[in-house]
Amino acid sequence: MPKIDAHQHFWIFDPVRDSWISDEMLVIKQDFLPTDLLPVLQQNGIDGCVAVQASQSEEETLFLLKQAAENEFVKGVVGWVDLKADDLEARLEYFKQYDKLKGFRHILQSEPDKQYMLQPAFKKGIASLQKHGYTYDILIYPEHLPYAEQLVRTFPDQPFVVDHLAKPHIKDQQIGDWRQDIEVLAQHSNVHCKISGMLTEANWSSWTPADFVPYLDVVFNAFGINRVMFGSDWPVCLLAGGYEGTMKVLNEYCSKLSATEQELFWGNNATLFYNL
Repeated sequence: MPKIDAHQHFWIFDPVRDSWISDEMLVIKQDFLPTDLLPVLQQNGIDGCVAVQASQSEEETLFLLKQAAENEFVKGVVGWVDLKADDLEARLEYFKQYDKLKGFRHILQSEPDKQYMLQPAFKKGIASLQKHGYTYDILIYPEHLPYAEQLVRTFPDQPFVVDHLAKPHIKDQQIGDWRQDIEVLAQHSNVHCKISGMLTEANWSSWTPADFVPYLDVVFNAFGINRVMFGSDWPVCLLAGGYEGTMKVLNEYCSKLSATEQELFWGNNATLFYNL
C-alpha cells in the first residue's frame, strides 16, 4: 500500500514573513526543503507527501509547485490564492497548468474575524474552487467549528478537509465542546479530517501516547475510516517529538485497525481526496 503524508511544509526561513515562529521554536527557525524531508520519509516507510502552504501569497504556491516539480515524492500541493479577489477566476485558470496543484488553504485561525469564512466574498471564492475541481483545507481552532459547519453545509459538493483535528486543547485535556462540534461537522459527508498536528497541541515535552487516544477515538468514530488521513505536520512536529513521535502515537493507535482500514488511513484516503 502507498503511504502518504498528507500534510507537511517547506520553507526558506524569513524572519519577517515567518514571525509566527517564536524564540521558543528555535528548532524550526531554519530552512526546510525536500532534501531534508526525503530521508525522514524513507526512514518511516512513507512513499510520498502533500506540501501545504505556510504563508499567504501566490509566491508561496509557486515555490511549493517548484519543489513538487523537482521531487517526484512530493505528490501534491495545497497552495494559497486570494479567494476574495475580483480576478480569482483568472488566477484559477492560470494555475490549471500545474497538475500537482490539488487545492488551497487560507489561515483562517489567524483572522481577527472568527466568521471570516462566512463573508460573502470568501464563500464566492469557495464556489469557484468547487467549479474548478480544487479541494479546500480548513485550518481553524475549536471555537471556529460552528462557522465551519455553516460553510460546509453551504457547499455540499465541495471536498473539504479539516487540518489538525481543528486543534483541540489536548494540553488542558478539554474535549467536551470540541467533541460536540466536530461530531456535527463530521455529519457532512464532503468533510474529511487530517490526523495531524496533535503533538504540538499537547504538552511539548511530557505528552504520552495515551493523551491523544480520547481525541483520536472521537475523530475516527465521527468521520469513519474512509474520511481520515495521516499527516505529520513536519517540520512543525519537531517542536514536540518529531516525526518519530508522531509515528509512535499513530502506529500504536492504528494497530487495532484491520489491514484494509490501515491502508485507507495511511494512504488510500489521501490519494483519493487529493487525486494524487
